[in-house]
Amino acid sequence: MGAVQCSGNDITGLAIHQNDHQARRRFVEWAQNEIAVVPDFHKRILFSDEAHFWLNGYVNKQNCRIWSEANPQVDEGHNVTVNGDRYRAIITNFLILELNNHDVQELWFQQDGATCHIGRATIDLLKDTFGDRLISRFGPVNWPPRSCDLTPLDYFLWGYVKSLVYEDKPQTLDHLEDNIRRVIADIRPQMLQKVIENWTSRLDYIRASRGSPMPEIIFKM
Repeated sequence: MGAVQCSGNDITGLAIHQNDHQARRRFVEWAQNEIAVVPDFHKRILFSDEAHFWLNGYVNKQNCRIWSEANPQVDEGHNVTVNGDRYRAIITNFLILELNNHDVQELWFQQDGATCHIGRATIDLLKDTFGDRLISRFGPVNWPPRSCDLTPLDYFLWGYVKSLVYEDKPQTLDHLEDNIRRVIADIRPQMLQKVIENWTSRLDYIRASRGSPMPEIIFKM
């Protein structure tokens, strides 16, 4: 099987592995069971992800996905990577500080299986904060690999933000950063409500399709 969802200039290839469908079915069953007990469970998950923003706007990698049985060969450009040390610094200096203003006992944290996310030191740091409320590869709840159609940042946020930050053609990194901050700050709670409610519809689709990826990944408002 193969499907393409494209809205931009860059393509990210995702190879579908033999066990992906089963892992996705298991996760969906778990998530729907949690929602059956706590109806607003999906609103308690802190979804996480990284994206690239390039000054010339050429790379728009989060807006285009290829699903393929074979390993896609895709040129992703020269990326500035987030390694384990940087990732843990972000968690410590930003996320955990922000969580001091919230009841963390009701919150779950989700991350994908990127290498910088799954080192022992990183998993231990997240477990110290969230306990068993961690959705991650090698975490208490396993995040199914290659499931960008289940992360609101992938299926909505990055595409939405990138559709706006380049409108005035920023010429400096400071200008681009200001645009990113402004666009994100302007996102209304009502919009986020629609995006997260769409997550439960995605669970329904994946369960009915026995773990298949969604043909239309991007959520359109």
